Amino acid sequence: PPRPLDPGSCHSSACLSPRTAQKADLSGEAAGATINHSLALIHRLQELLQNGNASDTTLRVRTAGSDEVKVFHTHQLLLALQSEAFESLLHNQTVVTLHEPADNAALFEKFIRYLYCGEISILLHQAIPLHRLASKYRVSTLQRGVAEYMKSHLASESSQGHVVGWYHYAVKIGDAGLQESCLQFLAWNLSAVMGGAEWATVSAELLALLLERSDLVLQSELELYTAVEEWVGRKQPEAPVVVKVLRSVRYAMIPPSHLFHLQKQSAVMVRHYGAIQDLLFQAFQFHSASPIHFAKYFDVNCSMFVPRNYLSGSWGSPWVINNPARDDRSTSFQTQLGPSNHDASKRVTWNVLFSPRWLPVSLRPVYSDSVSGAIQSIRIEDGRPRLVITPAMTSSDFAGVSFQKTVLVGVRQQGRIFVKHAYSFHQSTDELADFLAHADLQKRTSEYLIDNSLHLHLIVKPVYHSLIKVRK
Repeated sequence: PPRPLDPGSCHSSACLSPRTAQKADLSGEAAGATINHSLALIHRLQELLQNGNASDTTLRVRTAGSDEVKVFHTHQLLLALQSEAFESLLHNQTVVTLHEPADNAALFEKFIRYLYCGEISILLHQAIPLHRLASKYRVSTLQRGVAEYMKSHLASESSQGHVVGWYHYAVKIGDAGLQESCLQFLAWNLSAVMGGAEWATVSAELLALLLERSDLVLQSELELYTAVEEWVGRKQPEAPVVVKVLRSVRYAMIPPSHLFHLQKQSAVMVRHYGAIQDLLFQAFQFHSASPIHFAKYFDVNCSMFVPRNYLSGSWGSPWVINNPARDDRSTSFQTQLGPSNHDASKRVTWNVLFSPRWLPVSLRPVYSDSVSGAIQSIRIEDGRPRLVITPAMTSSDFAGVSFQKTVLVGVRQQGRIFVKHAYSFHQSTDELADFLAHADLQKRTSEYLIDNSLHLHLIVKPVYHSLIKVRK
């Protein structure tokens, strides 16, 4: 009988690999095998484009604003198979002139090569022009591929930043999925964005969307105001735009000492003081009274009194858990009772418990009479990560206040640490179905681990409730 082929011994593009499950034929001999010459075929197709062999179509690509013309000797059948647009353009034509902007034209050879071999390499600055080409010529596979590349490379390092530009492009083409991915990344990593070159490229519409959100991750509301002031100074927008963004700042979350300073030192606030005077007055009222007393007369559920995800020490604490899959861990930290200056001297101690393999009640071991009281076997994989945050004491100061806990999960991608997930709950992550659902903490190479450690930031945000409804 012939000697079986060793799949590990193939060193050429022509390779035979036995099927996993071979069925014996009537004579008892195993005859099934797969012959794969796809790599050689792709190589031949690339040679066709490179040498122009048997070409039946010529593409002339003119660069806008330039006399430069790039000529490609192509094959109508291959272009039409990949692109509906080319199928239409090349009908009864052998020479076609195409007009492209400079960044599209610079990548046109790369784009055509993809149509021949189905593979393309891409860099951050090439994503938008390649997506434009794929959209214009209706190459759906490349459209989807570039869009997925953009979603998975939001955290990549670039000198000028790229996420803001990708967001604006997604709005322009109506890609809702890419818009949301960019917006979420910007919200959860806003401090880094505000400190980078791309902050100046943020549109008024994008800034307004960001300022509406309560899930922004930043050091403090003062940091946000400073960045807004810088944005106004660079963009010099019309007065209505300035007023809109200034009125979106949550002044009640800024300590009164800083508000007094801004009233005198902020040129933007001085210039538009009349438009935000009522908000500043209400912020000072909030800081001067008990939040519960304040809640009797004002709507404390409006956005002005809802904290964002502040990283400063009075709101929470970072927690790095080394080798998190090993066993349960606990820690404690303190926060200010609330953002009101009235509570500035009051502290709350919080106890935290992290369990890497906690079992819900439905999966816990039980005794069974049918197996002589033996405990049913439970696998380690059945457990799931769990985190509980509870106050170390009770206090009358908690009346009318509930506390929202937020856990930020930091990951490292291409050498850069950023927030990948934010989970919010009242007391325990049991309230969530997806807490670290895709994090394989057993693997040192898990994307959720940085040097085999889980990087968390714990934030506690008080939410006030009106105890008395005042008639208006």
